[in-house]
Amino acid sequence: MPRDRHPPETAAWAGRGTPGSQPLHALPRRSILTAGLLAGLVPAAARAAAAEQAAAKLIADTRMLEVNGRPARVFGLLGPDGKPGLRLASGESFRVALLNRTGERTIVHWHGQLPPWTQDGFPWPQTPPLSSGATHTYDFAPIAGTFWMHSHQDMQEQQLLTAPLIVRDAATERDDRQEVVLMLHDFTFRSPDAVLATLTGGTPAAAGTMRGRDAAGMQMAPSGVASRTSHDMAMPMAHDMPMPGSAHRMPEMQMDLNDVAFDAFLANDRTLADPEVVQVERGGRVRLRIINGASASQFWIDLGGLTGQVVAADGHPVHPVAGQRFPLAIAQRLDILLDLPAAGAFPVLARLEGSTRQTGIVLAVAGARVPRLGDAAQPAPAVDNTLEHRLTAVAPLAQRPADVAHRMTLDGGMRPFAWSIDGQYWPRITPLMLRRGQRVEIELVNRSMMTHPMHLHGHAFQVIAIDGQRLRGAVRDTVLVMPMGRVRIAFDADNPGRWAFHCHNLYHMMTGMMTEFRYEGIAA
Repeated sequence: MPRDRHPPETAAWAGRGTPGSQPLHALPRRSILTAGLLAGLVPAAARAAAAEQAAAKLIADTRMLEVNGRPARVFGLLGPDGKPGLRLASGESFRVALLNRTGERTIVHWHGQLPPWTQDGFPWPQTPPLSSGATHTYDFAPIAGTFWMHSHQDMQEQQLLTAPLIVRDAATERDDRQEVVLMLHDFTFRSPDAVLATLTGGTPAAAGTMRGRDAAGMQMAPSGVASRTSHDMAMPMAHDMPMPGSAHRMPEMQMDLNDVAFDAFLANDRTLADPEVVQVERGGRVRLRIINGASASQFWIDLGGLTGQVVAADGHPVHPVAGQRFPLAIAQRLDILLDLPAAGAFPVLARLEGSTRQTGIVLAVAGARVPRLGDAAQPAPAVDNTLEHRLTAVAPLAQRPADVAHRMTLDGGMRPFAWSIDGQYWPRITPLMLRRGQRVEIELVNRSMMTHPMHLHGHAFQVIAIDGQRLRGAVRDTVLVMPMGRVRIAFDADNPGRWAFHCHNLYHMMTGMMTEFRYEGIAA
C-alpha cells in the first residue's frame, strides 16, 4: 500500500463555506426572516443531516497493513484528508461526524479530552456503540495538546482502531517549529481473543465470551449493593503512612514485564525494517509529539545523540525537562522540543522495556545518508517514574483541602490472570460517587508485581505524591503506578457524568481492572 513519509500539516477544513454562498449580513432582512420561518418547518432529521454534513468526517474502517513482509487486515481511523486521525487548529471546535465502516459495532473514545460524558465515547447503556454503517456527530470545545483516539469496544484497540488527535493552540501555531507526530503500537497477527486466551489459560471462544460485555451488559453495581459516598471515603492520608504491602516485598519477587509476545512494534504503522523517514530542515526546530498507543507495551524514548526538552505531558504543559531518554507508559504522551544540527539523520527510537526490541522513525536532512537500523538493541530497563518526579505543571491545580480522600487498591496476578480495583472486577463494581465542585484525592496503591497505567476519563488530574513524596507534578490523564508502589492524584469534580477509570493495559482492563466515577444525580 502507498505510504506517506511526511505527516500532514494542520487540516484546513475549518471554516469552509458553500461555493457561491453569501454571508448572513449580505442578505436582505426579508430574506433572513423568510429563511428563519422555513427553518422552523424543516424536519428534525433533515436538520440533523445538515449538521452532520457540516462536521468533519472521521471514518472508522478496515485497511491492509504490511508488517515485516506479511499482510494483515487491521482497523483505522481516517480524517477528512484521508490520513490517520484529526488535527485541529487553534480555536477550532471538535465538530466531527464519525462514520462506522468496520463491519461491526464500534465506539471511539477521545482520550484526554474533556467532553460532556455522553460524548466521551464509552459504551454506557445510555451511549451504546455505533452499528456498522451508522454515523454519530460530536460537537464540543476541545482542549489543546497532544491527544489520541481509540476504540472502547471489545479489543478493537489491539487491532489498531486508534489514531492521533492533535489540537494546536495559538502559542504552538506561532512557534516556528516543524511538528512531527510519532504514534507507537504493539502488533500481533493473532486475534485479540487468542492473546487473551493465552493469558487466561482458556480458549479463544471463552475469551470472546469474557470480552463480549457490551453496553447492554454494563450494569455497574449489583442490585442491593450500596454505592461508595464521600462520607464512606473520608480517611487520613498522612505523608508518612507505611507503604501498603511493603511487608510482602521479597528479594525473589520480580516485576512482571511483557506478558504478550508481539510480532512487531510499530512507529506510524511501520517497523525499523522500513521506517518512516521525515525530512527536516538543516538546523531545524522540531516539536515531536509522541503517543504510546500500544495495548500492553511500554517504551523508553531514545533520542540518540540529540538532547530534547519535554514541554508537555499528556497534552498539558510542564516546565521544560532536558534529556536524551524518557520513559513513556501505555496511553501517555510527551511533547519534546528538538533543535537539530545542521546536517545528518537522527533516529528517534522507542525501546521496549525489559527487552532488546525497538521501533522508531528517522528525522533526516535532505541528502543525508539514512542509517540502516535493526529492531534489536541493548536491553532496556523497566519503565519507571523517574521522569514523573522531575515534571512540574505550568498550570497546577489551585491549592485547597480535599473534600474526598480515597485509597484505591490495584491487585491481581498471572494465575489466574485477573486484575481488580478495590477487590472488585468490572462490570460488577460499586461506583465511586462524587458531587460537583469537590476536590478529590485518590491514593492508588499497587499490591501487584505489574505496573498499571491508570487512566481517568473526562478529567485532568495532577500528580501530587509518589510513594509518599509530595510533588507539584504534571497535570495528566494517565499515570503509572509501579509494583508495590503508590501514587496520589488530585482533581476537581467539574464535569458531571459517568466516567470510566481503568488500567490502560488492555488485557488488565478486559479481565476486571476498571471502575466508575459517577456524579450524584446522574442515573445509571
